[in-house]
Amino acid sequence: MERIIEEIREDLTRRIAVAADRLADRTLAEDPAYAALLGKAELRDRIHLTLRQAVEGMVRSSRGLPLELADARASGTLRAEQGLPLASLLRTYRRGGRLLWQTLTEAVAAHDRAALPRLLPGAAALWDVLDQMTDAAAEAYRLAEAAHGDRERERRAALLDALLDGTGPVPEAAAQLGLPELGRFAVVVLGSGGSGGSGSSGGSRISGSPGSPGSPGSSTRTGAGPAAPRVLWRIRADGETGLVDLGHHPLESVRELLAPLGVRAGISPVVETAADLPRARRLAALALRTAPASDGPRTALLDERLPAALVAAQTELSDRLRQVVLGPVLALPAVDRRVLLTTLGTWLACQGSTTYAAERLYCHRNTVSNRLRRLEQLTGRSLTDPAHVVELALAHAAVVQRAAATPPGQPGQPGPPGQPLSTPSPPSPIPASTVRRSPRSPA
Repeated sequence: MERIIEEIREDLTRRIAVAADRLADRTLAEDPAYAALLGKAELRDRIHLTLRQAVEGMVRSSRGLPLELADARASGTLRAEQGLPLASLLRTYRRGGRLLWQTLTEAVAAHDRAALPRLLPGAAALWDVLDQMTDAAAEAYRLAEAAHGDRERERRAALLDALLDGTGPVPEAAAQLGLPELGRFAVVVLGSGGSGGSGSSGGSRISGSPGSPGSPGSSTRTGAGPAAPRVLWRIRADGETGLVDLGHHPLESVRELLAPLGVRAGISPVVETAADLPRARRLAALALRTAPASDGPRTALLDERLPAALVAAQTELSDRLRQVVLGPVLALPAVDRRVLLTTLGTWLACQGSTTYAAERLYCHRNTVSNRLRRLEQLTGRSLTDPAHVVELALAHAAVVQRAAATPPGQPGQPGPPGQPLSTPSPPSPIPASTVRRSPRSPA
């Protein structure tokens, strides 16, 4: 093979230059990606170099020498950085290989047609050389693309941090993330132990409404669908936060988006400027502290849980409220304590209906009344006094939140180890005809 190539080298060099010019014309005419990126002279020179290196590769292969692949790797890296699709790069390599074989056979035939059979063993060597060059370019392309993706994710994560933490220029950060400076935004904070998508702490996940809401380093969380708001996710060691660009969507659509994920989440109220996002994030984190750990809706909208959020925001006062209002109940043995607190929580969730509370607790209505009467006696609060009901409701919320924040079996747990108190889920609407009687009233 080396001898044949040496015999036709001068003619082959001329023909390769012509072939490179033809392939450059065809590539620019048929591939818009190349046409938008390179001029003919630059592309022709690159193709010419690749074809000549393939011929030299055949010669080195016949001598048992390794190929020189540095230029192929450099080409793959450059095209990745320029944004040329990998498919376009590989297609040009394949076309170049076919064109080079055609050029070789034409050069050999013009020199000595009888020598053509001697060229055939070189076909396998040529395709092996081309395969190695193509693989080297593709591998370098993918490595460069991955590095670029890492840099882009880090950049977008920094932009999200600037918006959510208020640590950078808001207009610039919003613009680079494709967000309007004025609009309708909300923030979602997910509870630990549950994530809507893959990703490691420290990454970010960006998602758009029609795509995956989970591309959570960048990129995203699946299941958004075309009708869902756009969510940009940020994953850090302290949890996962989503910036929601609501557009025309109602805030309730965020709850619908999160429902399939089965995670605890807090959702902020709507804010209208990107500059208000740090405050929205703090409110979403506060809403998360009111989300039930197990029973009931696991997604808490702050505006629906303001009393509980008020308790969560004032830790010292909530501890004092818990002790002052429910201290005698908390001092009971674990079983009695749990019965009374669960009954109170259920009665509150049932809008003060003893009948509905009894149904949910699977006991007789009189049993509920007796328990509530005992709770009134212990606390000195009357369930017929609205002011006392407010105190009991807030104190109960403080107990629930304390239980959620305390590991099972540790001091402060309001029940037997491993059985934390939880807030009952809101009941279905109670018919208007249902009479809500005080537990003191006769059945």
